[in-house]
Amino acid sequence: MYSRKKSFEEMPLENVTIWSCEQEGCKGWMRDNFTFDHVPTCHLCQSTMVRSVKLLPLVNNTSSDQKTLKKGVQI
Repeated sequence: MYSRKKSFEEMPLENVTIWSCEQEGCKGWMRDNFTFDHVPTCHLCQSTMVRSVKLLPLVNNTSSDQKTLKKGVQI
């Protein structure tokens, strides 16, 4: 029988290091390899973040280590 639903292939899951907001009620988080700071602040509430691990699909970040990039232009 024909079905209109697209069949999705399963994405492999892996334990990934993330930063999650420690403010109660805030759901902000980001992957560690996509951050610019060694200890980032939450982009939703500007609170501090804590390092943890989450089971997520693997996403490759092709750019070099972003934490070593210089931000802005020094005058």
